[in-house]
Amino acid sequence: MITSEIIYKYFPELSDNQKNQIDQLASLYEEWNAKINVVSRKDIDQLYERHVLHSLAIAKFTSFVPDSNILDVGTGGGFPGIPLAILFPECHFHLVDSIGKKITVVKEVASALGLKNLTAEHQRMEKVKGKYDFIVSRAVAQTKQLFIWAHQKVSKDQRNDLDNGMILLKGGDLTQEMKEFGRRYMEKGLPEYFEEAFFETKKIIYVPVHQ
Repeated sequence: MITSEIIYKYFPELSDNQKNQIDQLASLYEEWNAKINVVSRKDIDQLYERHVLHSLAIAKFTSFVPDSNILDVGTGGGFPGIPLAILFPECHFHLVDSIGKKITVVKEVASALGLKNLTAEHQRMEKVKGKYDFIVSRAVAQTKQLFIWAHQKVSKDQRNDLDNGMILLKGGDLTQEMKEFGRRYMEKGLPEYFEEAFFETKKIIYVPVHQ
């Protein structure tokens, strides 16, 4: 079983409170997964590598300034939103999913961790209200579909060094999916950040929305 130590290998600067929150994730997800399957059974022992560290690749790619608003679309059981909310306590995260029982788990886990900077909503992404600096997501939809929708939700007010847009966790060959974006996006392979074999084919796709 992979422990939370894998997180501290890559994020040694975390506070005691952040470490305490991360340490709680395994038992919380084991407990909830027994009731509602939000993490695949084969992955629950690999939670810290395949879900938590994978989510935190976004924190290696960029650092959100305080008061940033981030929307996690199709969050499932809370990834990447919950690990990011732990890492960026001065930012606000709104997690949405169209499956209500998954949002129940997100709310319960966030409450148990004492996360005050996270809200969760059972909603389809096209019905979400508000404006956000960034939309994050993990393999939830084709990039084009997300981009069409994101235009209405990504704020034009700029507060981060990185232009407002979408930061997506993807895997495999994305040549066809990203073809029509031309040079309008950035792709980063996760082996640039993490040495574990699991990340060999994993990527971050960043697409600025209002350029």
